[in-house]
Amino acid sequence: QARLLESGGGLVRDGGSLRLSCATPGRTFSAYALAWFRQTPGKEREYVAAIDWSGRSPDYVDSVQGRFTISRDDADDMILQMNNLRSEDTAVYYCAAGRSMSRLKTDYDVWGRGTQVTVSS
Repeated sequence: QARLLESGGGLVRDGGSLRLSCATPGRTFSAYALAWFRQTPGKEREYVAAIDWSGRSPDYVDSVQGRFTISRDDADDMILQMNNLRSEDTAVYYCAAGRSMSRLKTDYDVWGRGTQVTVSS
């Protein structure tokens, strides 16, 4: 079964940086839009950023605009470069694949298991 594999989470201080990766083994999702969502305990999973199948037209939620950069590399893996991290960015980050780019989690069919990002103040 095709799946997504997140990596790169960890503990970082306020203002620091992390780089998350979402591996797509076998380029299975090369024709899909890819997205990052995040979730904290007791809250709904929320949209962070998305990128279309071509790697162009990135989209960001306002709270991360200018601090996070989403991209796709030559292996078709998805990268989320997170700079100037804040304590409110602390969450489990999930990557997802869907037929079209969307901010709605219900539009994504395949999900990874998540990677924890913790920002200490």
